[in-house]
Amino acid sequence: MDLGLAGRTVVITGGSGGIGHGLVLEFAREGCKVVSASRDVVTGEKLAAEAVAQGLAGEVLPVATDVTRRASVDAMLAAAKRRFGSVDVLVNNAGGVDHPAAFANLDEAARRWEIALNIDGVVNCCQAVAGDMLARGSGSIINISSNSSLLGEAAAGVAHYGATKGFVNSLSKALAWEWATQGVRVNNICPGWIVPRAADDVGGGSFWNRFGFAHMGKPEDMERARQAGTLFNMSGLPIPRLGRPEDIAYLALFLASDRSSYITGQLISVSGGAYMP
Repeated sequence: MDLGLAGRTVVITGGSGGIGHGLVLEFAREGCKVVSASRDVVTGEKLAAEAVAQGLAGEVLPVATDVTRRASVDAMLAAAKRRFGSVDVLVNNAGGVDHPAAFANLDEAARRWEIALNIDGVVNCCQAVAGDMLARGSGSIINISSNSSLLGEAAAGVAHYGATKGFVNSLSKALAWEWATQGVRVNNICPGWIVPRAADDVGGGSFWNRFGFAHMGKPEDMERARQAGTLFNMSGLPIPRLGRPEDIAYLALFLASDRSSYITGQLISVSGGAYMP
């Protein structure tokens, strides 16, 4: 199916992460002009080179961005406009857990870090693109939330993180309602357990490099554990395989396209059936 995305400008925050890696490459594969906005511009440049090496139809522009600071977001959008023109699609993918902990023991610094990244970052980016999208009468915003905002058991050890993603869910529905008649759609993707294809696919500041790989092993270790039936969170999963970044990207491509023009305000879980409302 031709999604008609070629030539559109897409901003992807957290573009150097595991899910971000898949998002950037798949949007570039569709011929989009992709801005990979991330604190880790070195990994972003590596990803841009990978897109060239694969001969993808689109172009990737890495821009150093701190989504927790509105001035940094505005500077990134200015760079995007200088290179590509107006932004058609925003994918708010930047987010994360400071560290897993029982809620009663979670320190204030960790809470503030998660609020700044998961809440302020989404608010900053949505507000920053809103003016142009609303004036133009078109645009698609895709917020990457989490299954931990939908399932109590998915938020075990990361209750505060799940709550910040619950804010994103609520904001997305409110904005979808507020902006629908002005041509701007807002939808959420709620990933389940998504594992990068390779350890090198994620930036240094990512969840995986900060503690994920150390506690759960590299992607190949998790795949071996899955095959052996010992991977901790796979028990009872209807589709018993590892989720991959492209699983999120394929849905994001559809939601970014005009093929989904009658869809807004939705929370869609991509989790192998872990969440069935």
